[in-house]
Amino acid sequence: MIIQSRNIWLAGGFRPAQLAVENGRIVRISPYGEAAPDHDFGEARVVPGFIDTHTHGGYGFDVNDGTAEGLRQWLRKAPGEGITALLPTTVTQSEAVLTAALGKVAAVQKERPGGAEILGIHLEGPFLSQAYKGAQPPEYIVPPSVETFRCYQQAAEGLIRLITVAPEEDDGHDLIRHCAENGVAVNMGHTSCTYAQALAGIAAGVTGATHTFNAMSPLNHKAPGAVGAVLRCGELYGEIIPDGVHSHFATVGIFFAAKGPHRAVAVTDSLLIKGGDKESYIFGGHEVTLTPEKSAAVLKSAPATLAGSVLRYNEGLRNLVEKALVPFETALNACTVNPARRLGLDNRKGRLAAGCDADIVALTDDYGVAQTFCLGEACL
Repeated sequence: MIIQSRNIWLAGGFRPAQLAVENGRIVRISPYGEAAPDHDFGEARVVPGFIDTHTHGGYGFDVNDGTAEGLRQWLRKAPGEGITALLPTTVTQSEAVLTAALGKVAAVQKERPGGAEILGIHLEGPFLSQAYKGAQPPEYIVPPSVETFRCYQQAAEGLIRLITVAPEEDDGHDLIRHCAENGVAVNMGHTSCTYAQALAGIAAGVTGATHTFNAMSPLNHKAPGAVGAVLRCGELYGEIIPDGVHSHFATVGIFFAAKGPHRAVAVTDSLLIKGGDKESYIFGGHEVTLTPEKSAAVLKSAPATLAGSVLRYNEGLRNLVEKALVPFETALNACTVNPARRLGLDNRKGRLAAGCDADIVALTDDYGVAQTFCLGEACL
């Protein structure tokens, strides 16, 4: 199969070219017009597929409580946002609920059902801070435990690739060190840690931060907190939700100025309420509802508490460039190669290059998705 456009993202810029795809991989990049194309996108921008490493669901599906068929449908609908791969993300709940959810994701992942690819699981909680729980159910937050994590990883059949932990709650940093030593990337998040505690966590194996600015100790000029550590530590990856609700776009711009082009990771933190036909759902055992502007989801019992987003990923890229004024290459990296690198998959994900997976998105001028290819299969 030959994919052609006058604007294919190669080597940090848009260039006229053709992509030859065989068996789900890009096998060759050729001059524009060299062969008869199967898909000619004209002037549309062709970029690597988007990778969402923090998403609880969408289109009526919830990772914790949804059915296997719901998960399959979500994977089929995600390419409409340009998402070609993702990490289904849990929310804190009982051990029984989490164990069942992890097993379900692992079973569907083995099916390879088509649509967006499951790259692993993001375990957000239950090892969090009560003080910065956000919308995480407080009744199920527990102290970090290597033994408990091992049980979850067994249920997930080794699929947990990323975990969110409050480092100040991890006595001796046993869980952080265990995860880091066993190939599980560690984010600090939902944390009340001081700047010093954040640095200690980083020294133990924390390499990223979950939804920076949200549910973490804030930056103060005399007490830098978790936010200060994210902005100050250049090698630390930082998630950001570019919906303009979780963080002001000026703050998003400051974040990118600090993190640069290689350590920012754009995520949706989306909930089942995105793209669904209802305005309230049960999430983590608690009811969430849309804000009056329908721009995010909040706990119904505490309307000021954000529970997650309804952000479509391609709209997040548009927001980064057009509203937060982030340079296009830096914004695109946050959606593609940076999350791939975060997971150690940048040898085959997040780039348009020979040998890489054929995860490809064609964008219209207004950042709409004209077509998405997941491992070479057209999904729209």
